[in-house]
Amino acid sequence: MYLSNQIIILKKTSYRIIYGFTLVLLLGILYSNLPAYAQSSATAITIGKSSGLKLPRFVSTHSKPINIRVGPGKKYDIAWVFVKSGVPVEVINEFDTWRKIRDSKGAEGWIHQALLSNKRTGRINISNDEQIFLYEKSMEQSDVLAKIGTSYPLVIKQCDGNWCEIIIQYENDRKKQVSLNGYIRQSTIWGVYEQEKFE
Repeated sequence: MYLSNQIIILKKTSYRIIYGFTLVLLLGILYSNLPAYAQSSATAITIGKSSGLKLPRFVSTHSKPINIRVGPGKKYDIAWVFVKSGVPVEVINEFDTWRKIRDSKGAEGWIHQALLSNKRTGRINISNDEQIFLYEKSMEQSDVLAKIGTSYPLVIKQCDGNWCEIIIQYENDRKKQVSLNGYIRQSTIWGVYEQEKFE
């Protein structure tokens, strides 16, 4: 199915509306009505026996398409397919070279570690009728660069526990992909934990 999300790029007193499209292919299971998984800084942290890295943790997909399976191995059925790269997922368990992941809708499945990247990406995590501001600096007194709707994809450069510096892409009036850099409240992102800090 196609999910259409809206971003409004502000330019002085005028604005233009750009629509970004994300294609999600679901095989066998429909996740459209699942609630977004609530993130919490109180999540118990453990160490993965296979990787030696903390669990849970956020990563992203770095290739396409990617089969998400119901168990840790190719012998298991495909639950669904990611057809876009750079999708944020949360690693919640490990078995050998396989990682159990959870997506922003709360759906869980298994993916091979070679198909994951440590690059941090995210989605805007607000209700459907809301938009959040993208600021020029990490303060609400700075200029507003854009308004971003729910589930809009983004790249996370760094977070300080309250604000995250991000990059979004959109298609301009000339049908070219343009990048926009700015800051949003950390609490509005699915793909980073509350009060998490990294550069």
